[in-house]
Amino acid sequence: MNSMVSKGKDKEIKKLSEILSIIQNLYYKKKEQLEELQLEISKLKEVLNALNLIVSNKSFYSADEIYQNVLNKFDKDKESIEEYFKTEITEEKAKGTKIKRKIFSKDEEDLLCVLNFIDFNRVEIKFIDPQLRAIKETSESFISIFLRGALLQIKNKNPDLNLSYKYFKNTDIIEIIKISNLKSINEYDLITSRIRNILLESY
Repeated sequence: MNSMVSKGKDKEIKKLSEILSIIQNLYYKKKEQLEELQLEISKLKEVLNALNLIVSNKSFYSADEIYQNVLNKFDKDKESIEEYFKTEITEEKAKGTKIKRKIFSKDEEDLLCVLNFIDFNRVEIKFIDPQLRAIKETSESFISIFLRGALLQIKNKNPDLNLSYKYFKNTDIIEIIKISNLKSINEYDLITSRIRNILLESY
């Protein structure tokens, strides 16, 4: 009788864990969408403020002149962004920067992985629910897609590249990958692309 009760409780806990995982994934997805919306709203507010200022203070301007003034303002912003994201960036500019990317399942319901590019120098890749992904250093896809398809290519141009792993509990399943001494955002792009390939191939 106790055994049956125990099994029943185990099933309930498993079911609750699955529900918790689903809700967590939805939370992270909605949070990311909210952050993107807030950024878009901020940009739109800048446009509105610029237009309101021009229209209210210089209403005698023609529509073409107002439009050109707004374009000029955002062309300057675009130039500063392009300057910031040049392939080569100074250590002083890079310090304190953090670019976060998230990889979702094909149906976009499950968060699979989070990648953080810190100081334009190091990447931390964290797999969500690593026991379900079961990514191992010795697996064929990991070796061919990630190690050969990304890291070896980068290391050929960048010998200082450093790689380390954190494993899930007492297993050989990778939970976190840490890569340091990167030289450009292009290398981060390549790493992101290959991790996405591994996850979407196996999920």
